[in-house]
Amino acid sequence: MKFWQEEIETASREQIAQWQSERLVNTVKRVYEKVPYYRQKMEEAGVTPDDIKSVDDISKLPFTCKQDLRDTYPYGLFACDMDEVVRVHASSGTTGKQIVVGYTKNDLDIWDDICARQLAAVGADKSSKIHVSYGYGLFTGGFGFHGGATKMGAMAIPVSSGNTARQITILQDFGSEVLCCTPSYAMYIAETMEKMGVDTSKLPLKAGIFGAEPWTQEMRLQLEEKLGIKAYDVYGLTEIMGPGVAYECSEQTGMHVNEDHFIIEALDPDTGLPVPDGQPGEIVFSCITKEAFPILRYRTRDIAVLSHEKCSCGRTFVKMSKPMGRTDDMLIIRGVNVFPSQIETVLLNMGYSPNYQILVDRVNNLDTIQVQVEMSDKMFSDTVTEISKAEHAIEEGLKSLLGVAADVKLVAPNTIARSEGKAKRVVDNRKK
Repeated sequence: MKFWQEEIETASREQIAQWQSERLVNTVKRVYEKVPYYRQKMEEAGVTPDDIKSVDDISKLPFTCKQDLRDTYPYGLFACDMDEVVRVHASSGTTGKQIVVGYTKNDLDIWDDICARQLAAVGADKSSKIHVSYGYGLFTGGFGFHGGATKMGAMAIPVSSGNTARQITILQDFGSEVLCCTPSYAMYIAETMEKMGVDTSKLPLKAGIFGAEPWTQEMRLQLEEKLGIKAYDVYGLTEIMGPGVAYECSEQTGMHVNEDHFIIEALDPDTGLPVPDGQPGEIVFSCITKEAFPILRYRTRDIAVLSHEKCSCGRTFVKMSKPMGRTDDMLIIRGVNVFPSQIETVLLNMGYSPNYQILVDRVNNLDTIQVQVEMSDKMFSDTVTEISKAEHAIEEGLKSLLGVAADVKLVAPNTIARSEGKAKRVVDNRKK
């Protein structure tokens, strides 16, 4: 199966603009009438629903940011009666209050459809077996692909995360064909299989849909080699819907944004003005079909590139690149912008595993950065001199790419904590 909803996914740009204009107008009117917080923000910006006549007017609307969601915790941005809400989800809440979002029955139906589009794009159909190892619960990941598989009529295998040995048994015995989880957990599964002597070529597994955290092209290639699959990217965030906001097709030249449900903008993070196609910008999303939680012009902090060129797969939705980093994850080390994904690229290109951690500190008013990298079992037996040379080589590679000196420490295998959810890559002690 190539498409889940071909008429929608291959609609003309004129048709997409018409859908977006009609739905934006209706959504703005809805939030103005039903959400006092939004009405106040719009009045402060000097905007009324009458000012929004088409998608071209979206720049007149004020931005929404994560602090707005915390200020209205838990239900202050809901745009429907609470008895219409059939489910809530929430972010992890690692910094401040959790972000709480809600869904009506129609919202869940839309979410199922957009996740089914991703599954169809990787070749799944109603005969497929979908192994869901994203977490179930308040995190949106597990329920997103579970709903997409169910909507498609495929078999959902709701394993959730954790208990990796059991995961592997199920992958072997249940005939799982599509693996859905975070890329770091997929790598952990692959490493565990290797240690157990599992022959991945004998698994029915064909594809992996990996998201919820940054990962590089180099990591994609490693996952494909270790698991014997084709690895696909998916983009989503709790505030907008969950997984499935944008999805990768077989061409893998970017992720198609589900533009019949979301309007995407790429803006200069400092000026708030649009950047042209092909230029990195902060991604801003507006929900135009959600009933319970229709957030408008949400600043995601993700940095990516947009392309409106028609994809050779036939889809006409705008494509967004894999996020290059986040404005709030970007490390500024002695005046230089550093993204964790850049460090990962260097390590993987030099043959190291993606098990690393970045420690940032400030000593005598000077920023310091140390990158701890796990050695392979073979390297662990090397002499102190050989290890020192390897550390120096990585330091040179990082300095060449980043333009900033970093201390590199090779550590024993399996000493960096693994995660069954999102990997913790950065420890910034400057914030303490």
